[in-house]
Amino acid sequence: MTVYLCENGLEGIFCGVYEVYADRQPLSECRLSLREEYEPELFCSYKEIPLDPAKAEKVAKKVRNHMSMEAYRALSRAALHKSPARADRIFRFIALGLSAGRQVMQMLKEPAVYEILRMDQYVKNEAHFLVEFSRFWRQPSGLYCGTIGPENDVLELVAAHFADRFPDMDWALYDELRKKAALHASMGALVIRTKITEEESRLFDKNISADCYIKLWKTFFHTIAIEERKNPRCQRNMLPLRYRKYMTEFQP
Repeated sequence: MTVYLCENGLEGIFCGVYEVYADRQPLSECRLSLREEYEPELFCSYKEIPLDPAKAEKVAKKVRNHMSMEAYRALSRAALHKSPARADRIFRFIALGLSAGRQVMQMLKEPAVYEILRMDQYVKNEAHFLVEFSRFWRQPSGLYCGTIGPENDVLELVAAHFADRFPDMDWALYDELRKKAALHASMGALVIRTKITEEESRLFDKNISADCYIKLWKTFFHTIAIEERKNPRCQRNMLPLRYRKYMTEFQP
């Protein structure tokens, strides 16, 4: 078995797919793994794949033209999934799609298709939740800051929503698990910073005394609740516990 070690992200995975086909090895004897997450195995040979945007674009163009934009978008979101096997699953989907063409998205009985669509839906669901559950607070400088800790790498999906929703505001959204942030200037471009230092991360520490709206929101949240209609079990179903640590109204 030859294991191709590619960079994280859709571009890196596409480079791995390109190299597999360039080497002309039997697909059953190849596997894609992320360099950052693979675990060495016995009786496997390893090949590291450098990032090459030109090669990645050739694979992306093949997917868009031969399979469909729908397939390309599904793969783009699947690449954000938390599964360590996401690189190989994307590879298997593309291998099937190269023979099935535009019918690949309807082949739900195929494990390669089922897994990608399942991952795609999971990523979309979390991004949708975070659009609703993300909270911003205002720093003394006027910058609005928010912090999230998603299971999947959905920062760019969530940030794109807020860039469209608040185009005239200065704001920053920080993924504390991956130490990356989305930065948006009023009427400017959205920028993703993939390396946030410890010192820079302090920008996202909440200062309740500096933002009176935090206190007002918490007061409103607790005042509007009807004691007799509280249903913790239903609330947990609609609002999973893992999101609450980032939500203003659940902070002490």
